[in-house]
Amino acid sequence: MPIARPALTAGIAAGALTAALAVPLAAQADARRSPGCAPGLAVPGAEKQVAACLGDLTTAGTAGSGHTVPADWAGLHAAGTRNPSGVPGIQLDGYFPDTSTFNTNNGWNHDAQFVIRLPERWNGGLVVAGPPGNRRQYANDFTISDWALAKGYAYAATDKGNSGTEFYKDGRRPGDAVVEWNERVTQLTRAAKKVVAQRYGRTPRRTYAAGISNGGYLVRWQLENRPELYDGGIDAEGTLWRADGPNLFTYLPQVLRAYPSYAATGAPSAHKALLNAGLAPGSEFLWPFHNQVYWELTQRIYRAEFDPAYTGEEAAYNYAARPKSVHRAVARVALTGRIRKPLITLHGTYDTLLPITTDSDVYAELVRAKRKAPYRYYRLEAANHVDGLYDSFPDRLRPLLPCMRTAFTALESWTQHGTTPPKSATLPRPTSGDPVNTCSLN
Repeated sequence: MPIARPALTAGIAAGALTAALAVPLAAQADARRSPGCAPGLAVPGAEKQVAACLGDLTTAGTAGSGHTVPADWAGLHAAGTRNPSGVPGIQLDGYFPDTSTFNTNNGWNHDAQFVIRLPERWNGGLVVAGPPGNRRQYANDFTISDWALAKGYAYAATDKGNSGTEFYKDGRRPGDAVVEWNERVTQLTRAAKKVVAQRYGRTPRRTYAAGISNGGYLVRWQLENRPELYDGGIDAEGTLWRADGPNLFTYLPQVLRAYPSYAATGAPSAHKALLNAGLAPGSEFLWPFHNQVYWELTQRIYRAEFDPAYTGEEAAYNYAARPKSVHRAVARVALTGRIRKPLITLHGTYDTLLPITTDSDVYAELVRAKRKAPYRYYRLEAANHVDGLYDSFPDRLRPLLPCMRTAFTALESWTQHGTTPPKSATLPRPTSGDPVNTCSLN
């Protein structure tokens, strides 16, 4: 019996790991564009852009008008999540020059697509995001864009330059596709700042990076390597890449080797091996779903990106024994912990795709090794990698999104008023109240 409702399973799988059908937004936007919409706005470096003046830039409006793709954000939030609406403004959709064609959004069949949203009532800030998993530019529309727009921020997001389960086919040498992810976020941030200046008459007073999973990795990388572009960042369960580990390849093969025996017989030795790989005690109820949807596919497509010469079974993959060239490929995108702007990391203790002990616990130690780093780390007891699973297990899980939003407010106070956030901590799972929409960092 499946551990999640079929609709949830389909939504997460389609959104996170496969290329979904796209709404031909470009044609719709052209039809809705008035001659006076966004005069003089030009995205620097864009090969194509389409402007639309909308009565509501949030998903409450764009899902109906065709200015988002709900499949991009399916399964990323709990069903009871309350989102703001009614934010009028301008939306710019387009793409930068690129040679790959994985992204079918808008009927363009062109990568390096972006969306920029400019609310009528602007608070002077900009939020930039990249998508989780292998999703595309609208993936954060419900989780980040709606909330940021309602606070008055301009918002910009990219598809990272390649997407879908065959993203690894982009580029000429191992690691090129992921290298491009970081380049596209930098490119969009610079372009969006100039668009904001065109629209409002001045550049943003503050710019924040925010992201979930692979999007969290992008935040980490930007604050380590392009700190001059940002005032701070929110990293929710970001992916950790380290040339000598830990990384996906140092634990996923162990999981793939041990899980079949555990699923078939419940063998204590297999259970111990899964825990040793990083899976959390108590998260066993999540393992069947992750085995069905995530583990093998994630190992296979990322291994194909960094080690395309390997031809064996994924469960038999031994990263430590692979050629130095493979480790060098991972080193191209590796993180150091050397952040140079305030960063808040959140991660769930029940994360069964990016286990907390092999990921954010390690990244936090890297950051703390750099003395006086502006950093906070909140471990969320019983949060898992995908908030959509909360609806199937409300008595065992907590959503991460409300804590991400609380952390963003704390980041604002930290960077604008010098008010330091609560100390890093492990936050217990709430047993009362509304955990879908509220969170305290204390």
